[in-house]
Amino acid sequence: MTCRKSEALAFSLVTEINHAMARLVDIWDSIGIMEDQRVERMQTVKKHIDGLLHSMIMEEEALRHRIKTDIITFQKQLDTLCLELTLEPFKLEEKLTVLQMEKNLRWHVESLQKEKNERLREMNDLKKQDEELCVTLCADPYYIPTGSVPSQTQLQELKEHVERLNKEKESRVKVFSGLREDIRNLMDELGHEPESSLERESICPDADIFLLTHDNIKALKLLLSQLEMKKESLISARDNLKERAMSLWNRLSCPESEAKVFKEPAMSTLSDDIRRWQRFVEHLEELQKAQLEEVINKVRQEIVVLWDKCMFGPDQREAFDIHFCDDQYNTELLALHDSELHRMKIFYEEAQPILEDLEKWKRNWALFQEFERKAADPSRFSNRGGSLLRETKERVKVQKLLPKLEEELKGRVEDWEIVKGLSFLVYGQRIMDYISSQWEEHRLQKDKEKNERMSKKTETPQFKTPTKRAHGATCAATPTPNKIRKTPSQLAPRSATVSSISSASSSGSSTTFLCVPGRPQLSAKRTKTTETSSGPRLPLQDFNSDKKPVQMSYSDFTSELYRKANGDAVLNSTVKDVL
Repeated sequence: MTCRKSEALAFSLVTEINHAMARLVDIWDSIGIMEDQRVERMQTVKKHIDGLLHSMIMEEEALRHRIKTDIITFQKQLDTLCLELTLEPFKLEEKLTVLQMEKNLRWHVESLQKEKNERLREMNDLKKQDEELCVTLCADPYYIPTGSVPSQTQLQELKEHVERLNKEKESRVKVFSGLREDIRNLMDELGHEPESSLERESICPDADIFLLTHDNIKALKLLLSQLEMKKESLISARDNLKERAMSLWNRLSCPESEAKVFKEPAMSTLSDDIRRWQRFVEHLEELQKAQLEEVINKVRQEIVVLWDKCMFGPDQREAFDIHFCDDQYNTELLALHDSELHRMKIFYEEAQPILEDLEKWKRNWALFQEFERKAADPSRFSNRGGSLLRETKERVKVQKLLPKLEEELKGRVEDWEIVKGLSFLVYGQRIMDYISSQWEEHRLQKDKEKNERMSKKTETPQFKTPTKRAHGATCAATPTPNKIRKTPSQLAPRSATVSSISSASSSGSSTTFLCVPGRPQLSAKRTKTTETSSGPRLPLQDFNSDKKPVQMSYSDFTSELYRKANGDAVLNSTVKDVL
């Protein structure tokens, strides 16, 4: 359709030219212009039309050349932009006219150039922020080659880098602010005047005076730790002064009117508070010089109390006896006593865990000895209400606890001796030797009690019963043997007794003794009595005389007692077969 329209326009152009030439001819004819002049005029018209058309053709040729040149230029720019923007090379569509190609390339170039400018602008903004943050934080900036266009990945990484730096800055600002606030508060609390440039800058109200670097943070943390150590030192010094003042106060028995200093609130700064207590201690020391004898005697009492708490033996106390017994009361003697008191306090504080464990062992040792004493008392078997069972359980508990306490003490003492390089002594002995001596003393005491019981049993006279006369005999005619305690092995069945009576009565002999049930004949009794009288006998020795006594430990006895107490057994301390 377009081609037809242009062809129609071209045909109409030719027609118009033909009409125009025809009118020119008519005009020339009417004028009467000669042929030569007509040719000349025709040539002029032709020249004019040719010039016009040539000019137009030249312009269109120039346009076509410019478009082709633009296409080449745009193509190069497009390739360059794709390379800079790390994009895929642009490919033109096929079967496009020169004008369409130029238009497409121009549009893509403009869009890519716009994207490039936006990237550069964003990169410049981010790099500016990055540089400021890196200067503040003393960090390394994100590297993008100079003159290059950043890719989307680089821009994203740069953006994330700036965000991380911002977060780090916020964190460091918070840390810096906290450290500076703590330092300022500590200086105010201590009454400390800034001496170094770091101290002055740390309390400066200008927040931008410090670069937020790790080194500056470390410096502020170090300064804060130094101030905290100084605070602890000042607090310790103040507490020591207060303790010293209280000790002097108790020694001197000062009037209550001067006790108000202990009730006064602390001053605004530690330095002022220390100076106040220092003045008070100096005042009390001046008063102390006037009462040296009374003060030294009180210090001696405190030393003795600590000696007792630390379980010092005579050898350990002997080193200070020369000063303890000195009656030349002066400041040097008081200083020696104060030094010994201080040494004992430190020793007691360091050895307190061991001493507490030893006290615990001694309490359980006393319980153990009490249970051992009760074990020798036979009256405990007559107790009711399960007291014997409770005693047994408590005894077992103490017996299990004592070895554990001894092991713990041994470990603590070994650690203490390794650290101190000294032996830990209790009443002049090493602690395990002291415990061993207590066990040995207990064993010797048990052996002594056992020997005493055996000797008492040996010295006890044998029990004798009145004699009996024989049947049909007079008192003077026939002596009666001693009565012997009956034993179950000597008891005979009733049938055997009856038969023995009948046999005795049938014999008809007046000299035959009547056999009492369960008793041997008197002749046998005499023989038995004669044999037994040769040596001492213990009570109940005839009971089960054919059985050997069974040796039983106390722990076996208590376990057997516990077992039988839970059953239906009969508890009787005089029957050996039951237990």
